[in-house]
Amino acid sequence: MARLLLYYAHPGQKFSHVNQAMWTAAQDLDGITRVDLYAENPRMDIDVDREQARLLEHDVILFQFPLFWYSTPAIIKEWQDLVLEHGFAYGSDGDKLAGKTLMLAITAAGPADAYSHEGYQRFPLRTFLTPLEQTAHLCGMRFATPYVLHASLRAPGDGTVEPHALGYLKLLGAIRDNRFDFDKAASQDILTHDTLPIRELI
Repeated sequence: MARLLLYYAHPGQKFSHVNQAMWTAAQDLDGITRVDLYAENPRMDIDVDREQARLLEHDVILFQFPLFWYSTPAIIKEWQDLVLEHGFAYGSDGDKLAGKTLMLAITAAGPADAYSHEGYQRFPLRTFLTPLEQTAHLCGMRFATPYVLHASLRAPGDGTVEPHALGYLKLLGAIRDNRFDFDKAASQDILTHDTLPIRELI
């Protein structure tokens, strides 16, 4: 089994439909570590030693969050600034995360066709994730294809919340059980609930 660490970051949880459904679904899965960053750190007071210890104890680190102004919610940036220290995550002797995997599960308010050079967001979604991908690279980590739901604000009305949350549960379980094919996923720009490369149990 892979040791999976799930970080959840949503500053407005009571207004969330999709992310809350995803987080609720994740509670049904044994054998993974779940951390609600805003609940644990209401004053943004990140415990660096605790977080670094968590990272050392896990193989796959997955951040779940809604895309905020083309980036992460503020607490994830604060977490990065404090936890990914020189000498720990990068730089001289900073190889503690080498060989681990970083993955994202994100929701985007805009529809899929908005995230293109022709769409109103002007760039593919992966372009906005470049800083996180490069962070993983600098730390010697594999950056896995993200799990994405576009048009998340319309999701409650178009029936996509439940299949996306169920797909998320399948994704987490497959990662935990070493049945998720990261190499096959790498051929896709994003993953959705119906494009998950999960190996069957033998």
